[in-house]
Amino acid sequence: MNEVWPIDVPGERVLVREVDPRDEGPLLRLFEECEDWFLAATGLPSGPGDVQSLFYALPAGADPAAKALLVVERNGEIAGVIDAVRDHPEPGAVAVGLFLLAPWARGRGLGRAVAEALLPRFGEPPLVTATVPPGWVPGERFLTCLGFALDAPETDTAGGGTGAPRRAVLRRSASA
Repeated sequence: MNEVWPIDVPGERVLVREVDPRDEGPLLRLFEECEDWFLAATGLPSGPGDVQSLFYALPAGADPAAKALLVVERNGEIAGVIDAVRDHPEPGAVAVGLFLLAPWARGRGLGRAVAEALLPRFGEPPLVTATVPPGWVPGERFLTCLGFALDAPETDTAGGGTGAPRRAVLRRSASA
């Protein structure tokens, strides 16, 4: 059975737990709702393969056993997903590849409450890294409010023709 962590958000029942097979449909809906994020990150709306890729995507050199894939439930409905890898990019660190909340769950303190509750459960690492698409103001603001320092945006030097979707280009950030 998956471990479940209750998160203290006044007036709401919020739980964080590991993803399980029954979450595929709700995650597909979440990704459809978060089209704004996918367009900012990739230039394309989400597709069914994006949910499956959550289970396999790892940063270079990361141990697959160190991957944590979590869902955020708010009042019984999936409100978000978190993809993190322990001991990356260095031992004791945590790399957060995705921390995505549905539009209806944003801007109410839910993300901050979840982040502040989960970080100690990951062992209070000396370094937490995260990424955000350049210009994705909600994500940049979220990371800044949590005390992260944002690097300058990386550029996509591979290019692509005019009108071609861009490859994911991300800003990296690290905890202070």
